[in-house]
Amino acid sequence: MNDSGGVRGTPHELALLAGGARAAVTVAVVALHLRGAVEAGAPGTIRAVDSEAGRALPPLPPPGVSLDVAAEVAVGRVDALTGEVRALYLESAVYQCLDEPSEIRELLRHPDVRWALAEVRVGLAEAGMLRATLLGPNRAARRRISILRKAFPLPSSRHGLTEERKLIAVALHGKPALSALVPRFALRAGLTERVRLRDKGLRHSAGGGTYGSGGSPLSCGGGGGCGGGGGD
Repeated sequence: MNDSGGVRGTPHELALLAGGARAAVTVAVVALHLRGAVEAGAPGTIRAVDSEAGRALPPLPPPGVSLDVAAEVAVGRVDALTGEVRALYLESAVYQCLDEPSEIRELLRHPDVRWALAEVRVGLAEAGMLRATLLGPNRAARRRISILRKAFPLPSSRHGLTEERKLIAVALHGKPALSALVPRFALRAGLTERVRLRDKGLRHSAGGGTYGSGGSPLSCGGGGGCGGGGGD
């Protein structure tokens, strides 16, 4: 795996080690969102956007063509099949599965996404990060994730963070990072759950709304709508 900004491995690889397949696909979805290639669809779903970022993704190889050959053609180098390229093909698989709004669990079941995840695992196995059996993270991988979580704690704000740092935070910290960095998109796309304020022990007004707002007890607060103010 390559060293990017002092972090060895792509965010997609780190997410797969830290949280499994769903975490890796979530990072791919957020990466596409940050580049304007996907957006939230119907509640709890994600859909593709016809954009330059989406059109720039490499096409998936046809049946019978290996990824190393496809990557060499797409990138134009013999050594093209890096962790970054595998991550790009994962994003491409996700993007091409989103012609219709889909939930993330539907993406995880799609054969193209499963194929792309398997390719990311191949890269991790070649880097010595997976156990020989069951292909789960080995001790070295778990130690790396633990060290990185301490070195890159959960950011309190998205302001001033590069796209790469946002993706690393999502890979290492999961839903808390989604809520901090892309709150509105994560909530609408079904990547995080709506917080039930009543469960938090907060007081509701007699009118049924939180703090007299008259809204639903499922309000997630944070000025300007669910997930906090400002676009993401």
